[in-house]
Amino acid sequence: MTLSKLRRQIAWEAARLMYSREVSEYYTAKQKAAKRLCRGWVKPSDLPTNAEIREQVQTLARVHEGAHTHAQRLLEMRLRALWWMRRLSAFHPKIIGSVLSGSIRSGSDVDLHVFAANPHTITVELDDLGIFYELERKRITKDGEQRVFTHIHVRDEFPVELTVYHPSYLGFRFRSSITNKAIERAGLSELERLIALEHDVDPALQNERLLQMDTCPDRFHVFQALLLPLENVRQNPRYHPEGDALFHSLQVYTLARDEAPYDEEFLLAALLHDVGKAIDADDHVVSGLEALDGFISERTWWLIEHHMEAHKIHDRSIGARRRRRLASHPWFEDLCLLGECDREGRVPGAEADELDEALDYIEHIQEMFDS
Repeated sequence: MTLSKLRRQIAWEAARLMYSREVSEYYTAKQKAAKRLCRGWVKPSDLPTNAEIREQVQTLARVHEGAHTHAQRLLEMRLRALWWMRRLSAFHPKIIGSVLSGSIRSGSDVDLHVFAANPHTITVELDDLGIFYELERKRITKDGEQRVFTHIHVRDEFPVELTVYHPSYLGFRFRSSITNKAIERAGLSELERLIALEHDVDPALQNERLLQMDTCPDRFHVFQALLLPLENVRQNPRYHPEGDALFHSLQVYTLARDEAPYDEEFLLAALLHDVGKAIDADDHVVSGLEALDGFISERTWWLIEHHMEAHKIHDRSIGARRRRRLASHPWFEDLCLLGECDREGRVPGAEADELDEALDYIEHIQEMFDS
């Protein structure tokens, strides 16, 4: 096996691992790919560069998503990144990562560095915009020194991650922990030029597109972003032999659609009732409702809020006073039906709609039944 051929094969296998999201770091992808292909020690000089792997990731994206679809998604993500950078211009935003390099794949997010003495000055701005976000602080020990990194995860049409640094780091060139090379980054004007150059979008058209963008993300993009992580939530096989929480949710939705194909609020309750399990498994109802706040109706909210009590009603473990209170509610029968779908949606290998199909169906219910 020639060196060039070995490098290409490792690059391709590493790209496949990253595109499928089995791994997220270039170094880990290289090591796993080399181990699978060579089954022995490989010299570091034999490993492909990050750029070579990134090129293969882009090739895979074009193959699986279509060249036009991939290019269009990259443009949409760059424009949305530009929208955010303008909104957060007071914090000197810099874009890094796959949206800048062009190596996006399914699930990629928009990575921005922002600079503020206090992260709460940024969250105040997000609150004013009515944006949903989560603040995360990570304590990392590096070279014997402990540092706290602040990340703000924004729920948007595309996921956005803001990493907050003190303004004293504004001119600092951050280095990759893997390659030790300076991380590629771009400011607002540089991203504008990149879009104009690579996508042949006139600056005037860029401005027009940005003005048309809404502050609040499309609710179905939010639903998708909350549902996708459920695929990695494994449940107790004693109660959920069907597998992951996403497959369960899709089964429940499919059963609910058969019962009430015209009822958008009920179908959303069926599809979204367990989204909190990917956020806080110990209190998935509360965490799920917090994430959905502002995106669902009062009826959908009530059904999700009480769906665990529907099981207590079924097995008669609920208190008599509590049952009477729920039974007097106008949506009580809907709650019992949701509980029935929830219990029956636990069949290994059962037929269920795909996530995209379910969201598309719900989104177009009104026009389907109005016609």
